[in-house]
Amino acid sequence: MPEQHDDTHTGRATVTLSVTDAVAELVLDAPTKLNALTAGDLGELRSLLDDATAQARRGEVRSLVLRGQGRGFCAGRDVTGTAPDNDDASGYLATLEPVLHALEEFPAPTFAAVHGACLGVGLGLAIACDVVYLSETAKLGSPFAALGATLDSGGHAYFLSRLGRHRSLDLIYSGELISGGQAVSEGLFSRSVPEDQLLEFTRSAARKAATGPTAAFLESKRLLTTIDSDSLSPREALTLENAAQVRLSHTPDYAEGFRAFQEKRTPVFTGKAHR
Repeated sequence: MPEQHDDTHTGRATVTLSVTDAVAELVLDAPTKLNALTAGDLGELRSLLDDATAQARRGEVRSLVLRGQGRGFCAGRDVTGTAPDNDDASGYLATLEPVLHALEEFPAPTFAAVHGACLGVGLGLAIACDVVYLSETAKLGSPFAALGATLDSGGHAYFLSRLGRHRSLDLIYSGELISGGQAVSEGLFSRSVPEDQLLEFTRSAARKAATGPTAAFLESKRLLTTIDSDSLSPREALTLENAAQVRLSHTPDYAEGFRAFQEKRTPVFTGKAHR
């Protein structure tokens, strides 16, 4: 049975977690509000992420899909009923930050399936995933100018690194939303597909990753993070890659990969980091 966390006002689950064949699926499930998130919803999301992380560390989960139910992925923060003169923006963002970190550091490959609205916090959740697939008609952007607020959830660093200063500020100043297809063509995310194919496309990629060499995937994930955050030169990155390869040479999946290649068969990886 999926784990669920409820909206205290409606008694309805707003975030759910299920696991099938080592693939965890986290669903934002408040479609009537386009999966906009309150601070309470973020706390529930963090709790389920912690559950999935524990399962991943035990080897029970080897990939994760994040998606939204209904017409959109996530329309951002739920500000319904929030009075601007006593808005606890600091508290909300303090609740959001560890959720983004937990997604970024998840100990298995993560995939976001993005359709419809992907704004604000929703955009941040997508950015925090390893791979993002979008429907061609998804709508992404920074509508904060209309609220007198600024892009958040890690958007500034991400936009700057992918789009450059001028295009980033163009999107921020104008509040223009871009389509999934345009987001891919501008280098923001991986691929766009027709909306009716998006979920199965993403699930298929996650299933494939869940049968792969998890330890090797995580080494690549850590390498890319370190190269980016520390602005490493190609020579410095090469040194880290070599060290990672040596570590992997002692894993069961490394041995299995070599044997399978030599025996001309498909490898059967366990995802274990130690023999």
